[in-house]
Amino acid sequence: MRGGNRSETLAALLIRWGVNVVALLVVDSIFDGVEIGRWGSVLVGAAVLAIANAIVKPVLALLALPLILLTLGLAYFAINVLMLALAEWVAPDFTIDGFWTYVGATIVVWLVNWILNSALGSLFGGRDTRRVVV
Repeated sequence: MRGGNRSETLAALLIRWGVNVVALLVVDSIFDGVEIGRWGSVLVGAAVLAIANAIVKPVLALLALPLILLTLGLAYFAINVLMLALAEWVAPDFTIDGFWTYVGATIVVWLVNWILNSALGSLFGGRDTRRVVV
C-alpha cells in the first residue's frame, strides 16, 4: 500500500460512498427522468459509483487520454456519464431516462461531490477526501 493504511483507505471509500448517496438523492429530487425506487437502490448505486470512480474511471481515463486531450476534456465528461450509467445498470430500481437527463444528472453528481468533498476536506484538516489509497 502506498501512503496510508487500510483504515484510511476504507474511511476514504466510505466518505465517497456517503457523498454519492447524497448526490444520487439530490439527482432523484431534481430530475423527473431519474427514478430511484427505494433506499437499497440508492445505497447500491452510490457504492457502485464510488468504487467505479476509484477503480474503473482512472483506467478508462488513462486509456482515453489522447481522446480526452483531443476533445479538450469532453471525453472525460463522457467517462463520468458512463460511470453513472454503470451505477444505474447495476442498482435495482434505478433508472435514468434520456440523454439530456444523463448529462444533467452527471453535472449535478459532480457538483454535489465537489461541494461536499470541499466541505469535508476542510473538516478533516484540508485532507483530500476523494483520494482512495490502494
